[in-house]
Amino acid sequence: MDADNATETTIEAAPERIRFSQLGLPDPILKAVAALGFEACTPIQQEVLPFTLNGHDCIGKAQTGTGKTAAFLLTILADFIANPIDEKRYAGEPRALCIAPTRELALQIAKDAEELARFMDINVVTLIGGVDYEKQRKQLRSKLVDILVATPGRLMDFHSQREIHLDTVELLVIDEADRMLDMGFIPQVRRIVRQTPPKTDRQTMFFSATFTDDVINLADQWTHNAKRVEIEPESVSSKNVEQIVYMVENNQKLNLVHYLLDQPGADSVMIFANRRDQVRKLYEKIQRKGVKVGILSGEVPQNKRLSTLERFRSGDLRVLVATDVAGRGIHVEGVTHVINYTLPEDPDDYVHRIGRTGRAGATGISISFACEDDAFLLPAIEELISMKLKCTYPPEEWIGADNL
Repeated sequence: MDADNATETTIEAAPERIRFSQLGLPDPILKAVAALGFEACTPIQQEVLPFTLNGHDCIGKAQTGTGKTAAFLLTILADFIANPIDEKRYAGEPRALCIAPTRELALQIAKDAEELARFMDINVVTLIGGVDYEKQRKQLRSKLVDILVATPGRLMDFHSQREIHLDTVELLVIDEADRMLDMGFIPQVRRIVRQTPPKTDRQTMFFSATFTDDVINLADQWTHNAKRVEIEPESVSSKNVEQIVYMVENNQKLNLVHYLLDQPGADSVMIFANRRDQVRKLYEKIQRKGVKVGILSGEVPQNKRLSTLERFRSGDLRVLVATDVAGRGIHVEGVTHVINYTLPEDPDDYVHRIGRTGRAGATGISISFACEDDAFLLPAIEELISMKLKCTYPPEEWIGADNL
């Protein structure tokens, strides 16, 4: 990274955690933080906030579930309070812009923003695909926008229609930059960033789960004298999550799923598979057994995905079967088990999957199935999380009966 652009330091979690009350946050924000039950900062918040609250740019390497969303939202809200705008504002001119790669992540960021701004007069608008365009247009026109959370494609649509104007953006957040690279969104993001003020005239917060050369080059281009913070993956592979790998044959997996779902304590279970057809088949098999189960994948319409996620969040559905479209950016409290029906080809996705459980101090269980087709993926996962996974064979009685 360009030495003139960023302070290069790898930050390890400090032994003493800073409390939010020590950061000089305004009272409405502290009140919201307390209402949400948060007292002490996570490692990423502890290292980022002292800099971003003073107006500095940051480049953060952190996985989903580390608290990075709250880090940039608290910065945005504190800035709004410290720097109120007296001059006339116009529709479609957000003060803060958060760009996210997926609809689910954008919706989660907006939900978190509304919760943290509950004692402030802040208008949060979300622009994502798969949702009625006219409804979103009315939202933009009906009230001034403070925080705009958007996916790149839908944001470009509204910008090309002159419904959105980005030249007044004061704070820019680019979240999960590595995933946006993987999904081919960077050309769109480049065009979006070019519409915002120069990087010396805005505050930019840039986050990625990995720091590849491409990611670092983007960070250099879009940030100014940024503080660089790295939270290593092993701090994300939660100590609160028991991780087990069962060595099984492909034709034993369905029986093992059925056995595990029958066990006491399996109250809220997320099951991940790599392909849509695997997810669909598993969903149908579980549903036939009378289990309340939902499905999330790219082939499910967006409105259906949102209602399914809400039913799972409320406890109406006990099981959610998903591709990695649900692996990032979805926060559901109380998930007791994560089952990796197939091991992810990208080791980062393993960390994101198991991060759905063991949240907010709770304990959770991650169970992965490894067979002759994908066991070779285990070493890369173990290297990423810096630990050896416990691999064992399930007892014969767990997989013997043709239960599914």
